[in-house]
Amino acid sequence: MEHIGFIVDGNRRWAKERGLPTLEGHTRGYEKVEDICEALTEMDVKYASFYIFSTENWGRSEEEVSYLMKLLDNNIPRLAKKMKKNNAKVVVLGYESRVDEKLLKKIRDAEELTKDCTGLTVCLCFNYGGHQEILDASKALALEYKDVSHANMSDPSKIPSADDFFTIENLAKHIYHPEVPPVDMIVRTSGEQRISGFMLWRSAYSEFLFLDKYWPDIETSDLEGIFKEYESRGRRFGK
Repeated sequence: MEHIGFIVDGNRRWAKERGLPTLEGHTRGYEKVEDICEALTEMDVKYASFYIFSTENWGRSEEEVSYLMKLLDNNIPRLAKKMKKNNAKVVVLGYESRVDEKLLKKIRDAEELTKDCTGLTVCLCFNYGGHQEILDASKALALEYKDVSHANMSDPSKIPSADDFFTIENLAKHIYHPEVPPVDMIVRTSGEQRISGFMLWRSAYSEFLFLDKYWPDIETSDLEGIFKEYESRGRRFGK
């Protein structure tokens, strides 16, 4: 498997069932992300994506959103240092709007610190939405076409036709971190069976696995079963 994706669901329900504050569930959930990242650095996988905050999550209470922002703000420097020791790269996929500039700087610093690592690439999907990603890519491609057209106004023959320019291949160059390949398997915890906008562009031929356990209950030992399940799937890509 080249790329595995995790929809890290069930943190709040995990806390509620244990009589803990909801926010404690998020803390445990983030700790589990770090545990799984470390375990994956020892496995045969090149990319691992984690859906940790969606563009829709801004609709939660102000207290919860603030806590989630602070959670990443406090921990992403440590995660980057830990991943660097494991030769793992950290990249963050998402929409920058509404995110505090100080947090954005820590995100960029984490990416800069680990940019030369050659092992696992950890992709944190933060303030991420699949529709937003495709919209942003479309806007970027349209702007590129406008620039190409403007640059060749003196010789219209050099301006490519819209049909030739607006292709799947060219649009793919503008999604968040286009070097990250399609997702081979998407794993969602908590028993819910939907993808909630996760990796819409990259999930066209993804395998799906829905686990009936909350994200904080995931153990590194579960990874072996997930990888075995993936190997048992027949992948034909429409052929």
